Amino acid sequence: MYDIFSLKDIHMPEGFLWGSGYAGHQVEGMNVNSQRWKLEQEGRTAEKSGMACNSYALYKEDVSLVQKLGHQAFRTSVEWSRIEPEEGKFCEEAAQHYVDFFRMLSEAGIKVFATMVHVSHPQWFEERGHFKNLENIKYFQRYLTYIVPRIAPYVSFWNVINEFNLSDTEERVGSLYFHAAGYHTIHQFSDAPVSSAHALLHYMPQRAYDRYDNLMATMQDWEYNEFFFHAVRTGEIILPHRDMEIAPELKDTCDFWSINIYVREMVDSRLKNLAGKRYDHKVLKMSPCNFYLEEMYPEGMISALLRLTDKPVYITENGCSTDDDRFRIVYLALHFSAIREAINMGADVRGYLQWSLLDNYEWSSFKPKFGMVAVDRETFERKIKPSACFYKDMIRENGCTQKIIREYLDRNPSLVL
Repeated sequence: MYDIFSLKDIHMPEGFLWGSGYAGHQVEGMNVNSQRWKLEQEGRTAEKSGMACNSYALYKEDVSLVQKLGHQAFRTSVEWSRIEPEEGKFCEEAAQHYVDFFRMLSEAGIKVFATMVHVSHPQWFEERGHFKNLENIKYFQRYLTYIVPRIAPYVSFWNVINEFNLSDTEERVGSLYFHAAGYHTIHQFSDAPVSSAHALLHYMPQRAYDRYDNLMATMQDWEYNEFFFHAVRTGEIILPHRDMEIAPELKDTCDFWSINIYVREMVDSRLKNLAGKRYDHKVLKMSPCNFYLEEMYPEGMISALLRLTDKPVYITENGCSTDDDRFRIVYLALHFSAIREAINMGADVRGYLQWSLLDNYEWSSFKPKFGMVAVDRETFERKIKPSACFYKDMIRENGCTQKIIREYLDRNPSLVL
């Protein structure tokens, strides 16, 4: 049981960076030249993204929101499919859009985290074998060479690719080479630190002391987490059922660890797909949709951060999907308590970006609500939620205190009450 009214007041280190983020395809709308758009038109998602949050047109309003809410940093993506909608044909209007967007953020005093590929990419690149085909690296470098010099004056941190560790083995291996190529290409034009955002999944055995559950949890961690950290640290690509590959260009290609972290994953060795069942008493169904992030597990934040003490860490995604905004306030309070504890134990955490600024298209549906700001699906009007104000107060105090918590909650929220 968590009682947020018993949490100790915490403050983050001086200079700690607070912010939020979103991804282009999830908010911009009409990303018609991307592979994700094609999937949606083929009926392979529950809903289509359509106009999403109309942020391609309303980006200035989003910048004003970020500024109004006191955020010091903002993470967003450049949509390659807008920059290069057809192979070898670049769109200057789209390039100028991102230049203007990033310039506005920078001039407002907001640090920009730019992600160069966030799940979506051009359909023509998909048809060429995307990240599984290493011959495509030249197209990726061409794209970066075109857009990076234009936006570099306004970017403080770079993510080459977002969460490629969640793909299949062939794509994970290929993406490591794309990440390395991206790292070196970006650094031709920018001295700002570069990384790739890693979805750090905390794998736990379904049965704590079962030998086989533990073995398979370790295997899952190796396949989806450790392979990446080891490759960046050593230049060795080691994955199950594959010969080792040596890629010297991979070594030291993260200037910081960029971590996206949400909940734990249960591992059941008795199941072919290893997908264990979340303990009933930990399921927290905060919205009517069947979404897998139905748990609060701040302890996982501590475990994740303490395995990455060799570089500075920026938490580039963390948040919860809920229709009851009170749970987001609880989530923030608990997770910042965990982050502070990890820092006290030696983790070098420099910043945190809440996911996300807006309720957006969650890759297949609009039902999951991650945003601190609601968006009307017809008018695209933005409406600030109480959690956004709570977070703003945390930023002002550079921490989380009982005084702030009690201004927004008078009791622990309940799914029943």
